[in-house]
Amino acid sequence: MRKLTYFIACSIDGFIGGPDGDASFMFPFVDEEFFAFLTSEYPETLPTHGRRHLGIDDLPNKRFDTVVQGRASYDLALKEGVTSPYAHLREYVASRTLTESPDPNVEIIPADLVGRVRELKAEDSAFGIYLCGGSVVAGELIDEIDELVIKTYPVVLGTGMPMFGSGFQVSEFVPETVRTFGNGVVVRTYARKRR
Repeated sequence: MRKLTYFIACSIDGFIGGPDGDASFMFPFVDEEFFAFLTSEYPETLPTHGRRHLGIDDLPNKRFDTVVQGRASYDLALKEGVTSPYAHLREYVASRTLTESPDPNVEIIPADLVGRVRELKAEDSAFGIYLCGGSVVAGELIDEIDELVIKTYPVVLGTGMPMFGSGFQVSEFVPETVRTFGNGVVVRTYARKRR
């Protein structure tokens, strides 16, 4: 069984974006040290068009071969004219409103997201599944998430889009690693506590 990892950036107070989903306030924190960490430890989480622009499109996948994201997250790429933001991975977009995929590399999951993710997790692969976002999809998949990798940026928003757009539910995770960067970013990894 392979892992579903929610790899997400957030503010100190747990928001992954402003009320409208804008997360551009995080970009200035991707400095040389933090970018080196991302490219060495999680290269496949960088979008394909960005990798090409930076000349690092040849970096091999280290942890994931599949990405799952929500419609709002996918729309960020579509607004830029990018129909396959993670072309180096198998791409799935959870959407009840997007009836047809604009790209042959992107499969739309219109219903039973949990069931489809369980099928993906049951596949035989040395690589895991990257849950890219957003809030509603993470909330729907919370019971399927095996690992959290939370990149906390040193800002407080006060309000915005929460990490999990779901009702009240206690889900326990066990801390595994913590890494702090000179720019104030903290990356924490947690494993799901299974009973």
